[in-house]
Amino acid sequence: MNSPDPPVKSSERCWFALETRHRYEKNVVQQLSRLGIETFLPQRKEIRTWSDRRKTIRVPLFAGYAFVQLDGSRRTRLQVLQTAGVVRLVSSHGEAVPIPSEQVEHLRRLLQEDVPCSLHAFLRAGQRVRIRGGSLDGLEGILVERDIKSLVISIECLQRSLAVRIEGYELEVA
Repeated sequence: MNSPDPPVKSSERCWFALETRHRYEKNVVQQLSRLGIETFLPQRKEIRTWSDRRKTIRVPLFAGYAFVQLDGSRRTRLQVLQTAGVVRLVSSHGEAVPIPSEQVEHLRRLLQEDVPCSLHAFLRAGQRVRIRGGSLDGLEGILVERDIKSLVISIECLQRSLAVRIEGYELEVA
């Protein structure tokens, strides 16, 4: 059984997930950035086809969610919650759930490397592994073996995961 998250100290900066109104993710991130609040909106490329053209666009990876880094101050939290399009901070038992910064960094790194990935059903159990070598060295996640080997990276408080094909990578138990 998991122990409850430790309380966040007022001077400590932590990542949190924001739930946003439908299709307001980019708008919320722009507004918060203008306020000087650090944000992260993971996006994936998608090809849209119309009758006369095809266009590659960027869409939020987790529809309805964005990430924000906050200190423990009430003022900053209130600024975020009063931003147009913000529904709430993702919480458990009435407390906003901090996201480990390594989960956010793994997600950033994965998207920077432009590795093909797809959304994956959220997993709670399974073998935790770490990639050794190559451009994804040190990336940790849960190993899933079906037809192809995949590494699943999870953002636990959102209950969302990404599956990355890892054929050819060397793995070790994390």
